[in-house]
Amino acid sequence: MMTRKPYLTGHYAPVADEITATDLAVDGTLPPELTGRLIRNSHNPKPGITPTHWFKGSGMVHGIRLNHGRAEWYRNRWVHTPALDGAPHMTDEGPDLTASTAGTHVIEHGGRLLALSEAALPFELTAELETVGAYDFGGRLTSAMTAHPKEDPVSGELHFFASSPFPPYLIHHVASPDGQALDSQEVPGASAALKHDFAVTEHYVVFLEGSVTFDPREHSGIPYGWSDAQASRIGVMPRGTGGARQIRWFEIGQGYGMHVANAYEDAAGHIVVEGPTVGREGWQRSWNWWVGAPDHGAEPNSGSRSRRWTVDLAAGDVREQQTDDLTVEFPTINDHFVGREHRFQYALSFPDDLGVGPHALVKYDRATGARRLLPFGTGQLPSEAVFVQADGATGEDEGYLLTIVSDLNADASKMLVLDASDLTVPPVATIHLPRRVPAMIHGSWIPDAAL
Repeated sequence: MMTRKPYLTGHYAPVADEITATDLAVDGTLPPELTGRLIRNSHNPKPGITPTHWFKGSGMVHGIRLNHGRAEWYRNRWVHTPALDGAPHMTDEGPDLTASTAGTHVIEHGGRLLALSEAALPFELTAELETVGAYDFGGRLTSAMTAHPKEDPVSGELHFFASSPFPPYLIHHVASPDGQALDSQEVPGASAALKHDFAVTEHYVVFLEGSVTFDPREHSGIPYGWSDAQASRIGVMPRGTGGARQIRWFEIGQGYGMHVANAYEDAAGHIVVEGPTVGREGWQRSWNWWVGAPDHGAEPNSGSRSRRWTVDLAAGDVREQQTDDLTVEFPTINDHFVGREHRFQYALSFPDDLGVGPHALVKYDRATGARRLLPFGTGQLPSEAVFVQADGATGEDEGYLLTIVSDLNADASKMLVLDASDLTVPPVATIHLPRRVPAMIHGSWIPDAAL
């Protein structure tokens, strides 16, 4: 008897249609400053289609529109790319950058909503989540775009990169705040290692290369695998035109970091980078879940622990340490502190590799070392916590955490508005959604003013 792929079951089971619901029921009171859209993205193959890898499933966005205290609508839409209708990414002429799953993230920049997947061009969406089409920055973007761009909160520039298993292995791009100008440069010294996320600081761009690299023997459609021979490195590149020529690479301990929480320059001029990482066994058990192979963990994330690297540019070395023993992923912060030193950090905590324990949202206080957990009951899985700053906030954690909870017990979902300053108090508001929303990967809060 064939076993169903884990990414098509439970919290991750795809939905079969697109719906719209209006005037959603709300418990509590929605803060009026939350006027905008929470939009989340993930892989949701069409009915009857079993992708060879979790990340090969077609992208679907789910949105909740809030308007001055009302939950105005929920809607979900597939991102209508050529890949949704079966177009291959690889052709006889090379990769088709429009044949995107567009299922990893969704952001706003320059007034545009963009659905992202790192092997292709971004896809523009309307404010109602309908697909406009591939967006190439007016013809200036001729490479793929990472699903994890970073918008500098001071300059408004959007930093992103293209990574490839073939030369050029790494290209860094910077888009102007309005998205009309694009500056691009190839980054020397990069390898074919898988680069999923990166970081910016006030003066530098920071790249991570882990122990996962191009592997032509991998036939899932995502041609990467663990390699003990692949050096793990941090690349530090000065920001600005010509910065790529000055990049420096620093070797670090073996491992792989899927996501970066943040990076910044400390008072001593060191570059501090934080994010969860896995070792060889954790990577392999996670990968086996993603492809539906035997010996996979109970969760899509196995053994991922928080880590900190401190790069001393003057001494030419890196100090690294594990900062917590929880299995966590999807780190987030108050985005007003991107590239600057932050105090508070949030993450999603997973049960252990056997599925024992609850899912939880975690808040870290980096100044005191305190860790606060908000556990969820059996059968409930919250999404990545998106921070929204409160009007008039003076403290870094004065605001709200937005998360969508998949509840297998009730076959339903709800959106929670949590007080980010204190996870021990009841939710500020709970929005009841018209269906169970599948567990999603990344998303954004997009205020009306941005569109």
